[in-house]
Amino acid sequence: MSEPRSVLVVDDEPAMREMLVSLLDESGIRAQPASSADEALASSRDAEFDAVLSDIRMPGKSGLALLAELRETRPETPVVLMTAFGSIDSAVEAMRLGAFDYVTKPFKRESVLASLERAFEHRALEQENRRLRRALDRTTSFGDLIGASLAMREIYALIRKISSSRSNVLITGESGTGKEVVARTIHFTGARASAAFVPINCTAMPEGLLESELFGHVRGAFTGAHTAKRGLFAEADGGTIFLDEIGDMSPALQAKLLRVLQDHEIRPVGGNKGTRVDVRVIAATNKDLRKAVAAGLFRQDLYYRLNVIAIHVPPLRERPEDVALLAHAFIGRHAPERKIALSRGALELLQRQPWEGNARELENAIERALLLASGSEILPADLPFAEAAGSPSSAREPAPDLLEAAVGRQLSLHELTAAYTDRILELVKGNKVKAARILGINRRTLYRRNGARAQRAAQRREKES
Repeated sequence: MSEPRSVLVVDDEPAMREMLVSLLDESGIRAQPASSADEALASSRDAEFDAVLSDIRMPGKSGLALLAELRETRPETPVVLMTAFGSIDSAVEAMRLGAFDYVTKPFKRESVLASLERAFEHRALEQENRRLRRALDRTTSFGDLIGASLAMREIYALIRKISSSRSNVLITGESGTGKEVVARTIHFTGARASAAFVPINCTAMPEGLLESELFGHVRGAFTGAHTAKRGLFAEADGGTIFLDEIGDMSPALQAKLLRVLQDHEIRPVGGNKGTRVDVRVIAATNKDLRKAVAAGLFRQDLYYRLNVIAIHVPPLRERPEDVALLAHAFIGRHAPERKIALSRGALELLQRQPWEGNARELENAIERALLLASGSEILPADLPFAEAAGSPSSAREPAPDLLEAAVGRQLSLHELTAAYTDRILELVKGNKVKAARILGINRRTLYRRNGARAQRAAQRREKES
């Protein structure tokens, strides 16, 4: 049986502390009371809590001061603040300082429990993110490869066996699955790691230029060949050459490549003297080369020369357990200094995607989400396919307690709209593009609202003066 969740309750009023402790106990949550911020800090040093529920106005250190210190000493613990004033300004300040949520006094039992449930879920998500980050440093990665699925672990085991051999390797898989990453891992974990790894895409240049790139040319071999040039096979001598999309190589060039693999000798374009090379060839393709051989589009003898060791990288949709690990790795790659995690909803949305573009598409989605995310979490709405997937717009709605505060103060709809707009602008640090997207309005409307509010504020100041 799992341990009950624990909350540190901080309030200088004995009656309020007792009421909250009783409420949490009845709900199966272990509560520890503290009468001041200093007492709470002492308790947090001795024990770890799933959340902190603290009043804002207290003698001595305020709840905001407590929040600031807890962010330093216990950054993983969510803090929910309570205020008797229902002030929008204090709520915005609390959120700016890192509070997870706030509730207003007098509050409903359900309101407090709902806020704490969200805090518990947030903390569990943070712990899962930390577990995944630790996992990336252990058994779920090999070289630059990332994944814990059975298919990836089998690839790791095969690479360990063949990385130090001289045999050629053929890597197959859909575009974006990471075939070049597999090739680099083979090279840099093997005996040739100190020598060159030379990649080239066989579809990126015309046949004549590709031959010159691979094997070099002598001076005067063709128009524009004013000087001799070493080819990539010569550059890779002692190391590895990676021929990406080998299935698109022309039949004429296939024959010349076959001769290099048979004789271990290259002859530059326009030259009549060969040079011996020691190069391991790793080729990759997203095509079925056996079908290409049957159709007469790829040489059978070259296929067998390349396919000494075969590695197939399965598409990402066949290994959904790797999505979370890859997503966290891409977050670390594109935002190494930023403390941001995937929300549970965002992770579930990622794991439901078909990923036709595989890991490359996932990386693009994460990079985009990092640009759009405004807080400490990537939300479903930050992902490029959120709307098509039916992601709920409620992820961007104001907290229920903000609405309760507005009702308690009897704000007009116009005042509530202005207050919510201000809060969103605060959360996105004034980025009006993000704010307009969250609010569901265009930027022109947002600018008009801001301008009208600024004009009214100026008129009020003028009257007061």
